[in-house]
Amino acid sequence: MQTSPQRSWSVRSPADLGRAIAGVRAERKLTQADLAEQTGINRSYIAELEAGASTLVVERALRILRRMGATVTITVPEGGDDAEQ
Repeated sequence: MQTSPQRSWSVRSPADLGRAIAGVRAERKLTQADLAEQTGINRSYIAELEAGASTLVVERALRILRRMGATVTITVPEGGDDAEQ
């Protein structure tokens, strides 16, 4: 039985966020270079994020949300090719 790619990621840490970015990118069949070109963000920064590199803003935002009992989930809708340009 073949499983479909994960379409939802629970984000509790920078590493979780990195896995979500890498997962969505893979679903869209994009390389890091493709994504960098499309977003105007340096490829090395995308690689750092996918590797789970922590940034102060991400770390603090997730801590605040956890403290309030909130969860962050990244979901790619079926047919999620209608990405915002």
